[in-house]
Amino acid sequence: MTLAKPILFSILISYLIPITSVAESTRETIRDPRTLTEAQAEVAANNYQKYCALCHGKDREGHANDHAPSLRSKSLMESGVAHQVLRPMQYGRKGTAMGGYLDEVGGPMTLDETWDLTYWLWAQAGHDRLKFSTNPVLGDITRGEQVFQKECIACHGENGEGISAPALFNQSALAHNTDEFIRHAIEEGRQDTPMQSFKDKLSADDINNVTAFIRSKALGLQEEKPVLKALPEPEDYIVNKTGDDPNFKLKDGLYVMSKDLNAALASKKRMVLLDTRVPSVWQTAHIEGAIPFPYYADLDETVAGIPKDVQIVAYCSCPRAAADYTINKLRDKGYTRTAVLWEGIFGWMHLGYPVQRGDIEKINEK
Repeated sequence: MTLAKPILFSILISYLIPITSVAESTRETIRDPRTLTEAQAEVAANNYQKYCALCHGKDREGHANDHAPSLRSKSLMESGVAHQVLRPMQYGRKGTAMGGYLDEVGGPMTLDETWDLTYWLWAQAGHDRLKFSTNPVLGDITRGEQVFQKECIACHGENGEGISAPALFNQSALAHNTDEFIRHAIEEGRQDTPMQSFKDKLSADDINNVTAFIRSKALGLQEEKPVLKALPEPEDYIVNKTGDDPNFKLKDGLYVMSKDLNAALASKKRMVLLDTRVPSVWQTAHIEGAIPFPYYADLDETVAGIPKDVQIVAYCSCPRAAADYTINKLRDKGYTRTAVLWEGIFGWMHLGYPVQRGDIEKINEK
């Protein structure tokens, strides 16, 4: 983690010196280290449509599902240091619908493929990338919180959890996003998205103050990495093989509610649970008995071993987009005993229902 020391320094200085101080920013442009070959670009374009378009949009416009950000917005792509684009793709955003797509955490892409996709996104955006420093942006955290509560919570949430916009207090995001990256986003907004520019609405001091407040939420960061477990075998796909059918009453002919699914599991009903997220997040936490069944996989391969006479329930985290997409494909193939968990797994957990959590490895543990 090359940014750990500058970020920690930023946090400490913000607390020790609650004054307004603008970090000097070099506005040099960054040259891409390399240009993709035609073959690499074709693979990257295909990977984008396969893995990313469902939420980020077919043309990178964003907000197709789960308020996933635009990946063509000028202010984002011109501040495209690898940490801001590559790392969320590789390792995901814990606590959000963004899973990790790097193979070492259980995702489908190699290290080279994630880098190539990052370069492809920059090339498609067509903006010069600005060189940002890792210097701290200093400000009055108390004042920054006041401005944040007034200007930001409608979209980003009172606790920065994300409502119709990204989660700003997410620890992974705070670990990888420099102060200047955060400040630039506030100043310039995100073009062609609901995120407005605040450079003409807030003073430079208040933009610094909000930046310092957001940065202050990174205290106590502890990074974790999942310890990968073996994927289920086909003989393990059916939960409670000898149980009765759950006979769900589906909302709109498609959706099962969390309370009904939990009751069916508690009474040992027979069914198949499909976790349609990227498998890296299945590794972290899933409903017990669920099998990884990613929305982008070849359906003819993943459906092998699943009979058509058993109730199938799919879930995702956004809360339904990937599961809806998967179940519609299954129904096209004649799997009529299918349903989607209405609240998604985050809703399931927030309602207090249990999940099976994976083992984790602490990184940089003191």
